[in-house]
Amino acid sequence: MPIMSAQPGMASVKPADSARPPAGLTLPRLLPTTDAGLGAALAQRLALPTQPTQALGRLQTLLLQLVRIQSTKPPAFDRLALDAPQLLVFAADHGIADAGVSAFTQADSLQRVLHLLRGQAAVNALAALHGFDLTLVDAGLAAQLSRPHDALAQVSLLSRKIGHGSRNMLLSPAMSPQQAVAALHAGMDVVRHLPGQVLALGSIGVGGSSCAALLLSRLCGVPLADASNDCTDAPAAHALAAEVQRKHKLKQLLKVARRHYHAVTAFDALAAMGGFEIAMMAGAMLQAGAERRVVLVDGFVAGAAALVAHGLCPAVCDYLVFAQRSVAPGHRLLLLHLQARPLLDLELHLGQGEGALLAWPLLQAAQRLLAQQTPAG
Repeated sequence: MPIMSAQPGMASVKPADSARPPAGLTLPRLLPTTDAGLGAALAQRLALPTQPTQALGRLQTLLLQLVRIQSTKPPAFDRLALDAPQLLVFAADHGIADAGVSAFTQADSLQRVLHLLRGQAAVNALAALHGFDLTLVDAGLAAQLSRPHDALAQVSLLSRKIGHGSRNMLLSPAMSPQQAVAALHAGMDVVRHLPGQVLALGSIGVGGSSCAALLLSRLCGVPLADASNDCTDAPAAHALAAEVQRKHKLKQLLKVARRHYHAVTAFDALAAMGGFEIAMMAGAMLQAGAERRVVLVDGFVAGAAALVAHGLCPAVCDYLVFAQRSVAPGHRLLLLHLQARPLLDLELHLGQGEGALLAWPLLQAAQRLLAQQTPAG
């Protein structure tokens, strides 16, 4: 199980949007965390006579990022706080699913949500194991969602529905500018009401990976054929069907990209080719960064939200810890363009927060190492 480190910075991504935000959008104020003095002080704190410099390798790089997020000057990092960790899973449907870009349908989005609410998903077990409070946010499911009678008490359900699924972006923008602004603000507002210093993000929604591929292609200049390429372990009997599905998906996404060729800024691309859950995750990242929280980003769709958040406020990257690199080739390319080194590479096909929770023990290890080296008194 490879262990990799997260690095702030997005040098390969297109420049951020202009200083003037879209009409009605109010962005929180984020400050970059880069501080050479903190790095030198941390290295001195961790140094031991019998060990080589940077003995902890990428774990020390992770620790430095966490310290920078929570500290303003070197003496302030005597304690790294990772209390009351929260997991937000944003769920939404996408009109592009009607074009057959996925083997699944919008009905499957609802079933995945109900599975999570009943405590039957992998993320439920991991959240319970690591003490994360789990909240499912209905950002824009096509169905009218209500809490099932057999829902797990430990899972909160929050309705912030912007619409009953986004529009089919083959025919029109996925969202109006007003809806995109409302979704960004909703993500910010959800975070404002949560306790703790750590926020993990995941998503549910058939068609979300198509949105992520389109945003990656548009905001990073990645060929759409590479951004949308799906990695599948389908049996040989189904390989031909999978190839037909891939070609059909690419054909539809190329039509979308041509239709919305003018959407080149992060906000315009989000509104034209994104989704409600992506917008809310981007807003959540911005608010969490403004509150100096650690943000654990899981999966391809959440990574696309990070691209949007960066376009709106580049400093947000300093607060993002990329938990895992999924099996999706597009996700790997996205991380390369972010110059982000994920903590884990487990070839996951999921993005509901499982990777973030699996990476969590590495943050706890960093916290313990700092506490161990803190001078007495």
